[in-house]
Amino acid sequence: MAPVCMAKLGARLFVLFLCLTIHAGMLQFAAASIQGYFGDIDMTCPSVCRCDEDFIYCNDRGLSSIPSLPPSASVLYLQNNHINNPGLPTSLERHLSVRVVYLYDNELDEFPMHLPPSVRELHLQDNNIRTIPRTTLARMPLLEKLHLDDNSISTVSIEDQAFADNPRLRLLFLSRNHLSSIPSGLPASLEELRLDDNRISTIPTHAFRGLNSLRCLVLDGNLLANQRIADDTFSRLSNLTELSLVRNSLQTPPVNLPSAHLQRLSLQDNALTHMPRGSLDGMHRLQRLDLSGNNLTTLPRGLFKDLDSLGQLLVRGNPWHCGCNLRWLYDWLRARGNTITVRGLTCHGPDRVRDLALIDLGSEMEECEVVRLTGTKDKGAVGGVESSTTNAPPQGSLFTLRSKRPGFGFPDSGLDYTLSSSGVGKSLALNVKPLSHNSIRVTWSAAQPSSSFRLSWLRQGTGNAMESITETLVRGDRQEYLLTSLQPRSSYIICMVPLAVSSESKSTVSGDADSDEALVCAKAETSDLSSSEEEVDEDSRQITSLPLAGIIGGATATVSLALIFGVFCWYGHRTGHLCSRDHYTRSSSRKSKTYDDYIESGTKKDNTILEIRGPGFQMTPMPACPPMQPKPLREDYIIHTIFPSNGTGLYKGSNHVSNAGHGTNRGYREGGIPDIDYCYT
Repeated sequence: MAPVCMAKLGARLFVLFLCLTIHAGMLQFAAASIQGYFGDIDMTCPSVCRCDEDFIYCNDRGLSSIPSLPPSASVLYLQNNHINNPGLPTSLERHLSVRVVYLYDNELDEFPMHLPPSVRELHLQDNNIRTIPRTTLARMPLLEKLHLDDNSISTVSIEDQAFADNPRLRLLFLSRNHLSSIPSGLPASLEELRLDDNRISTIPTHAFRGLNSLRCLVLDGNLLANQRIADDTFSRLSNLTELSLVRNSLQTPPVNLPSAHLQRLSLQDNALTHMPRGSLDGMHRLQRLDLSGNNLTTLPRGLFKDLDSLGQLLVRGNPWHCGCNLRWLYDWLRARGNTITVRGLTCHGPDRVRDLALIDLGSEMEECEVVRLTGTKDKGAVGGVESSTTNAPPQGSLFTLRSKRPGFGFPDSGLDYTLSSSGVGKSLALNVKPLSHNSIRVTWSAAQPSSSFRLSWLRQGTGNAMESITETLVRGDRQEYLLTSLQPRSSYIICMVPLAVSSESKSTVSGDADSDEALVCAKAETSDLSSSEEEVDEDSRQITSLPLAGIIGGATATVSLALIFGVFCWYGHRTGHLCSRDHYTRSSSRKSKTYDDYIESGTKKDNTILEIRGPGFQMTPMPACPPMQPKPLREDYIIHTIFPSNGTGLYKGSNHVSNAGHGTNRGYREGGIPDIDYCYT
């Protein structure tokens, strides 16, 4: 039995050895296959980078291309280099484990290609990318966050439906580019959109259509104004939680803001002068409201009635007028206590409470209660009754309100009387005058002082159809108002009614019983746009022709004066020359000559010879003749020989000529100067 058992044991060992050999061969084959699949991919960390497991740090290395990466890389830090589009290798597409790529602050001119299809977050800010092609974005169907800040992208350079193949895109940053409008074709999955510091000036109705998942919208630093924002632009964003409109040109908050889920509303650094009553209605979840850096002086009563969750109110940089108009806000803040943080609610007027916080005006606000109960009015005190709790909006800013007051309406257009450009009532005279194709000037005169006026206007449509009434409140101390942004070639009915302050500190129509009698209306029609332009062109031509005529006239007068002056000077010069010549020939006295003697003789007079470098001659006049002796016809001159100071003379001969008849040698004998140095001409 023993040999049989040994044979069986040997056979089993042989089979086991054979299995181990086959398994080892399979492992070697698998390793070779893996090496052939990855090809040139380096299994180790690049020498110029630093690796921490699957995080590859190649930033700030001065790279111009992406080095070979290990297959386990999931987060690539490639920012702050000199990588351009040719520096992206095609092998990068095979790194299917890459999730995040940082390529900001490089030298990319186009949207990068050959990125792995597994990328979910891509940072491309601070490059020079100009276009967003759809085909390149379609290579990354899993993309969720795309940062394209600080590039050169314009609205027309975004391909139509560029984001159609990115159904998971939740965050899109396009700040500080060259956009002039909201990009079209944004994916419905978008939750955060940043378009700040662009050139967007208009937002149409369909701009945010389909973006029901959008929660954060930032439009800071654009060119937005109320007249260029459609009324229902933001109402479609039902799930919006944060809206930022900082550094624009808004005069009032946009109408129909989403109120159901809004938590943060930023309106600072605009041109806000008026907060319409009801503009914040329904915002029960609003936590932060920023109205800093505007021109607000007051807020209407009940503006914060639905702000139950408000925890931060930032209103610094506004000229707040802390009168009785803000008594309601004082009470509201005291009721909220420590549940709300207020910054910047400092009084700018009246002078009595300047630079004081509204919450600290306890005694002053108590005076408002006394005034309300007694019905007295003291304009000099802080507790003086204010005519309105809101400022009148600036001229030209329109906010439409449907008239729902039964006692205040416009005249029936179907009556048989016609309105003129002026209207006179029992206590008010109204006059309107069209100024251009889109503006009308309204002036009025009241018989009695009024706290404010309600000015309303509407445009007449075809067939006596009436459009919506637009109205505003005007302070009582004003006597004119300018309506702008009107429709050309349209008829407008403009009505005004004086308001008075009742004992309840509310503005009411003077005499509610006869409000129809207090209402004064007039009619005006704006001109045609083409005729207005022709008038402007004609006026400009007249204005430009006036300076041209003045220039031509001035040039003509200048030339004429120059000619006259030239003739006069020529005549004077000619006359003076003749007179002086005649005077020179006929004068009996030598002292009366007008010309210099030395100039007449052709020699320049020089009595102060400082240095003589060579021999020469000087001509001097002979002594004057006796007074009674007639003047000879010719003048005699003496030629003096001028000798230099170094002892050299005109004659250097050894023989010296002397002539006793003409005096001594004048002290020049030692220098070889002849004694005869006087010569008569």
